[in-house]
Amino acid sequence: MSCPEEAAYLELVRTTEALTRPLAQALKSEDLSAAQYNVLRILRGSPDGLTCGEIGERMITRDPDITRLLDRMEKRLLISRGRDAQDRRVVLTRITQEGLDVVGRLDKPIRDMHRKQLGHLGLERLRTLGELLAACRARPE
Repeated sequence: MSCPEEAAYLELVRTTEALTRPLAQALKSEDLSAAQYNVLRILRGSPDGLTCGEIGERMITRDPDITRLLDRMEKRLLISRGRDAQDRRVVLTRITQEGLDVVGRLDKPIRDMHRKQLGHLGLERLRTLGELLAACRARPE
């Protein structure tokens, strides 16, 4: 290996692949993409609704076409969009009962999957891992 940074990067990529493949499989049961699942989780935590921009800011992975993603979810009745009562220029997106049901059915299987994938590390090592990964993202420019 040419440098330790490259070795660490490759380990991160391999780990990402190993962790996301089972997630994609779990989401197939509800015919959801990881991005759609992320939107449902974001909206479940914001019952008053969020704008498209606010959803985009909170996404784990950036989706360049969040509007089209929301269009597909609205068509499936997982979310609804409507004008804000105070400011008619603002369109708020809310999770529907169907969306709540879908994300609710996934809570336990996905929590169990994460525990199976990472639980063997133990609480202290998981905290350290989280801190190290956050430090990677917060690198100085």
